[in-house]
Amino acid sequence: MSTWRNGSLAVTAAAVLALTTACGQDDGDGSAGSRAAGAAAPAAGDGYGSGDGYGDDVADTPKKAGQLVVRNTAQLGEVVTDSAGMTLYRFDKDTAAPPRSNCDGDCAKAWPAVPAEGAAPAPGTAASVVGSVTRSDGSKQLTLGGRPVYRFAKDTKSGELNGQGVGGTWYASAPDGQKAGAAAQAAPGQASPAPGAVAPASPAGLPGMSVRKDPELGEIVVDGKGRTVYRFKKDSAWPMRSACTGDCLAKWPAVAPVAKNDTEGILRKGFVVLDRPDGVRQQTIDCWPLYTFSGDSVPGETNGQGMGGTWYAVSPQGKLVGAPR
Repeated sequence: MSTWRNGSLAVTAAAVLALTTACGQDDGDGSAGSRAAGAAAPAAGDGYGSGDGYGDDVADTPKKAGQLVVRNTAQLGEVVTDSAGMTLYRFDKDTAAPPRSNCDGDCAKAWPAVPAEGAAPAPGTAASVVGSVTRSDGSKQLTLGGRPVYRFAKDTKSGELNGQGVGGTWYASAPDGQKAGAAAQAAPGQASPAPGAVAPASPAGLPGMSVRKDPELGEIVVDGKGRTVYRFKKDSAWPMRSACTGDCLAKWPAVAPVAKNDTEGILRKGFVVLDRPDGVRQQTIDCWPLYTFSGDSVPGETNGQGMGGTWYAVSPQGKLVGAPR
């Protein structure tokens, strides 16, 4: 009995130590990353991206998407991911009106269809964008803007974009179901950037997370679009917990995971990702969950500051800015 009790205590202590370390370490990433800029794009093949062994690691039961997330990427701008941070793709050979998938057999092994069941629209996007289509096997597949969406079997980590440009027919999906980065494509007569080419860090030319000098608040954290980042006083860092759910999360979208090496000027200690009960993956600083405010329509606005006496901008160290003591 003594041996069993000692072993149990040791396991518990190890679990506590692991979580404590995750919320206090300086090294390690602890957040979603993307494929390195300039990495080579996958080979073209037949346009289906199949027949190359990519289907070997596909699970028997497709994973539900859960809460969709809009992630700002250096390469393509806004890209939709599932709740685990895995990129969702669209296929040029599919149709949106009416919705129809043309990826079956070996193609579906390389590009697993995303189940429609349980999928929720990304915060800040219209619920009408999310839909479903019945596949040839009778299963329901998630659609965005009428277009069926897929994962890529060669993406093994959150944030990867290995499927971008495969066969000249597969592209990461934008929030409206269009090709991610389409608005940034070259004008007629200009050369289009090759898949994997280095693009500006964001429309604002910023890292995924950095610091801005506000004339009233001083140094505050902003996201890759220059939007003010906030904290909620009802949250907690130990244990890491968000008290903002449902309608609150629609008004205060969770900041999607940011790679630690895509930050500038902020505290990297406790820069870890919170896996929320609703399936959303949320970036933290010093283990405090981070948000943007839907009422900030342009970079530099701080309309959420002090709202309800519970929402405040964040300092580079993760502290509340301007909150009464």
